Amino acid sequence: MKVSIEVNGRSLTEEVPDRTLLVHFLRDTAGLTATNVGCDTTSCGACTVLLDGESVKSCTVLAAQADGHAVTTVEGLSSPDGALHPVQRAFQEQHGLQCGFCTPGMIMASVSLLADNPKPTRDEVRAGLEGNLCRCTGYHNIVSAVIDASGQEVDR
Repeated sequence: MKVSIEVNGRSLTEEVPDRTLLVHFLRDTAGLTATNVGCDTTSCGACTVLLDGESVKSCTVLAAQADGHAVTTVEGLSSPDGALHPVQRAFQEQHGLQCGFCTPGMIMASVSLLADNPKPTRDEVRAGLEGNLCRCTGYHNIVSAVIDASGQEVDR
């Protein structure tokens, strides 16, 4: 099946098997390996990307379902000059990562969360990211990173 997907602003048209998952299209066809395969069951969120601006777990979306749509991965967030997106910068500054495996999905879910709720409370951040699991941290720094990215004061 031929699919045409705009990935990080670049149009990709490729022939793929009908059952190709979007996560595998991104990793294997587009060569964008920051989108991780963690569970294949939507439980962990490591594969979270934006599909037409909405957060989705790409392990449960077929590439065919993304045909004609725009996908943004964590690689597509930074500006052309390499400046980090505010959420990426906040994750770096607030130490919102440890091993980094969940980080791309966590960042993408955070971007979507902030688009819907630009000034969330800490509890709203925790609720908004509940579909993304981190096995290394207690989430405190991740929540602080989202608060920081929203422009609010980070309380320790």
